[in-house]
Amino acid sequence: MGEPETHVRRRRQSSVFVDAVHDFGEDVGPAPGQLYSTDSGRLFHAGHICIVLVGLPARGKTHLAVGLCRYLRWLGVKTHAFHLGDYRRAEIPNDDIPADYFLPNASSETVMIRQRIMSNCRNDVAAYLLEQGGQVAIFDAVNPTAAGRKALKTWFEEKDVQVIFIESVCTDQALIEENVREVKILSPDYQGWDEKKAIEDYLNRIHSRIPQFETIGESEVTSNYIKLINYGQRLVLNGLHMGYMANRILLYLMNVQRRFGSVFFARAGKAEGGEIRYKIDCNLSEEGREYAKKLCLSLEAHREKEHQDEKAAAGTDLPKRGLVVWTSTRSRMIQTAAGFADKGYPVRERAQLAQMHPGICDGMAYEEVTKQYPKEVEKFIKDPYNFRYPRAESYHDVAVRMEPVILELERTSREDLLIIAHKSVLRVLYGYLMACSATDIPFLEFPRNRIVEIKASAYNNQVSYIDIENVDPDLGD
Repeated sequence: MGEPETHVRRRRQSSVFVDAVHDFGEDVGPAPGQLYSTDSGRLFHAGHICIVLVGLPARGKTHLAVGLCRYLRWLGVKTHAFHLGDYRRAEIPNDDIPADYFLPNASSETVMIRQRIMSNCRNDVAAYLLEQGGQVAIFDAVNPTAAGRKALKTWFEEKDVQVIFIESVCTDQALIEENVREVKILSPDYQGWDEKKAIEDYLNRIHSRIPQFETIGESEVTSNYIKLINYGQRLVLNGLHMGYMANRILLYLMNVQRRFGSVFFARAGKAEGGEIRYKIDCNLSEEGREYAKKLCLSLEAHREKEHQDEKAAAGTDLPKRGLVVWTSTRSRMIQTAAGFADKGYPVRERAQLAQMHPGICDGMAYEEVTKQYPKEVEKFIKDPYNFRYPRAESYHDVAVRMEPVILELERTSREDLLIIAHKSVLRVLYGYLMACSATDIPFLEFPRNRIVEIKASAYNNQVSYIDIENVDPDLGD
């Protein structure tokens, strides 16, 4: 079924091309996977929650804060991550940071600066929860001492804000080294630095905090806390008698892994006869089979180049990441992935990746739908994300059934992942990874002549495109 294009009014498009997980306030827009809402705008009647992260640098706290924020927003929970490092950089330019700023025995002047920065961040967290309609705030900082955490917990609870501590513990040295390497490349603290000096400085920062760092222990048994060990290898829980919201947070943590690979999106090849019917399981046309070959060759060439670039940047012989391919159970999708299967890459079929059910509009062009069902089209134009044509699915329905796929995607850490699917599915999954508003999702385009690549980093996801030469863009089905 065809769909209306640019004549439909929609909100700003920045989140389509830039990860919007740090957008703030009303600009965030409606949530794609929202289950239900209340009159207050907060879900599940869970009150106000502050998730306080704990852990040494290079333990993946920021990655965790951003990922958890992305997932909760997807569910419709008003969530925002507050990074203490952002407040430091706003207060003190990198060139002016006191030499003892990261040392436990800092001067009184430096301690006052640190306390002011901490207070600014803490006050913004409280304002977000108590004045701006937020439900979950994530406080991303080292929070190294039991006494400091107790004071923070008391301060928030006096304002009727529940506190959950999540400590990220890393005993895997390889994981720490990869986190350090990523920070060296992407952190605003080290823009323009020589790579070796950046790594040396960051390691010194870590070691300066080790003597004063106190892991969450027996003295804090009255707190609600989770210890995330080696990013999902093991979880330790205490308390968490906080109902549904805590369970959703825990569900995410049980599935999350530290992602180092890329997620690629690609359309399937064209079907025989050129007409796609939902009720008919079409095979690829000759043109579609040629496209499938070009897709495989283009992605392999791109991944090989990226691997060589990563080896050169690391200065060592890194192993090449594996690749897993996901498709729906439809013949056209599976046949598009056949070239990857022939080369030994695992291809997994996921029933949830089936395209959005078109209902009574199956096989109809948008012009036909407009003539036969003008009132239905008017309703669609008013709310293209939530509207269902008779006996059809909406984009919201697709988003809800994507949650198991999203959680499995979060578990795929060391391998690259290629998803070959219908554009309705790609729109929804892209919307999750790039934190798009539900208002944007129905209008995302995936030309057949390019592969979309989304790379995860600690602070946000980044999108780029890989051209497939001599292929028709074909924005239709």
